[in-house]
Amino acid sequence: MTAAARLPNDICPGLAPGVRLTFDKARDCWVVLAPERVLMPDETALEILQRCNGARPVDEIIDELASVYSADRSEIAQDVREMIADLVDKRILRT
Repeated sequence: MTAAARLPNDICPGLAPGVRLTFDKARDCWVVLAPERVLMPDETALEILQRCNGARPVDEIIDELASVYSADRSEIAQDVREMIADLVDKRILRT
């Protein structure tokens, strides 16, 4: 079973301590600032990260994105879960 498959539906991912999502005026793009790292998320990752506020459960994030993009929920769910699991492993998000 993958880490994404083990991700409970009701967890509320949020940015880990010391991590910020902010708009960088110099680069004219959104960045994730983490200790000794700067990540520049693509448009899809940004949509997910902006919803990871520590109060919104994974299922709600998936439902909202599926609605906004009129996409198949199962495809959205797989992508969202994989990204969240990856960012938890990298200590960018906490659950």
